[in-house]
Amino acid sequence: MKNILSFLSLVLLFVACQENKVSYDIIIKNGSVIDIETGNISQQHIYITNGRITKLESASEEITTKATQTINASGKYILPGFWDNHVHFRGGDSLIKANKAFLKLFIMNGVTTVRDAGGDLAIPVLDWRKQINEDKLIGPTIFTSGPKLDGANATWAGSLPVENEEDITIALDSVQELGVDFVKLYDSRIDGDLYLKTVEEATKRGLITSGHMPFTVMFEDNINSGIGTIEHLYFVLKGCSSQEASITNSIRNKEFGFWGSMEKLMATYSDSTAQKTFTSLKENNRFVVPTLHIGDVLSYLDEVNHENDVYLKLMDKGVIKTYEGRINRALNASEKARSDRKELNTFFKALTKSLNDAGVKLLAGSDSGAYNSYTYPGISMHKELEAMVKVGMSQLEALQTSAYNGAEFLRKSTDYGTISEGKISDLVLLNDNPLEDITNTRKIDLVIKGLQVSDPKRIAEELNCLDCIKK
Repeated sequence: MKNILSFLSLVLLFVACQENKVSYDIIIKNGSVIDIETGNISQQHIYITNGRITKLESASEEITTKATQTINASGKYILPGFWDNHVHFRGGDSLIKANKAFLKLFIMNGVTTVRDAGGDLAIPVLDWRKQINEDKLIGPTIFTSGPKLDGANATWAGSLPVENEEDITIALDSVQELGVDFVKLYDSRIDGDLYLKTVEEATKRGLITSGHMPFTVMFEDNINSGIGTIEHLYFVLKGCSSQEASITNSIRNKEFGFWGSMEKLMATYSDSTAQKTFTSLKENNRFVVPTLHIGDVLSYLDEVNHENDVYLKLMDKGVIKTYEGRINRALNASEKARSDRKELNTFFKALTKSLNDAGVKLLAGSDSGAYNSYTYPGISMHKELEAMVKVGMSQLEALQTSAYNGAEFLRKSTDYGTISEGKISDLVLLNDNPLEDITNTRKIDLVIKGLQVSDPKRIAEELNCLDCIKK
């Protein structure tokens, strides 16, 4: 009997030791976890090991396991870390340091992932991507296209030229060798037929594509080519015109250009044509990036004074210098051009609502970076979500355009997009419910990226910009 009691004591001691053993890296307890698919909120504990969510448990359960770090999330609302699905790292070698400084601004704003839509800093960006993935650098996960693909003498520096079919192979081989996450095409110089051929060849290789469609191309041909996402709304507008074919022919004949077609496209907008375009986008699982916030900023450069923007003081002088081009064009434009730009901006807001109502998948993207005046990294993601709600989308629908739709577009839903067991632990803890007021996405308590836990207030203190955050 004595031996049995001794054995039982040893067993109980072993069990007690196992319970006290550190088996998780982080436990977030008592949080209000938002199901980004349904909008349901439940009180849960989140258990994290090796940068992944290993267990979700009702907050009614007693936590019996210890962790290296325990975070009390009582009263906090937890979402997947935000994704900014359209940013730019660019501006040449002199702005490498300035672009690298953007990384902290993203984290300070809860943006744990960005989609870099092309620039001339491919090598530094790929290096940052590697360092971030190895936890050697604080910043968002970067999914990048590397250099854009365009025609010869392209508008944007660093673009790979496509002037013939042989160039398509060379360009696609080049970006694949770099290890990019998707292919970005631009429309400043590329021939329409070569554009379509490039998208088709990239699709055959299993590559994800996004881009600006040349206006010499019919919208449905772009969809059929395999394009993954449409950046900005100019190109969707073209597909909603009842006179798209004749306008396209006029552009091919150089009777007018891109900007010259806008008034004609708005005047010939047809709801029945638009609904067919929306159906095509939906049925072919194509995404659209509206970039509403930058539309507001650029449309009113002639009226709004940004000198007192709190984020402006965080921008490198070289980055601010790049703002001048758009500012000067806005200030020197004719009264009609200014008025037309504002009218188009208003039109795009209604178009975004129509796309969403039709079930087309949207991606929240800020278009932040050098050259895009006063569109600041990090905070512009929140302003984009707010702009979506202002046009009539629900708070939940707007939130879904960030991490949830972003992960689906880049085929990363296995690892990202929802708070689920097995997924990477990129999370934001908010002080108030974003489903009640979308501006609550700015009220960030903590940002968790894998195993990195960041306090936005501390980052803001480092940057001497406490006004940059909202509690």
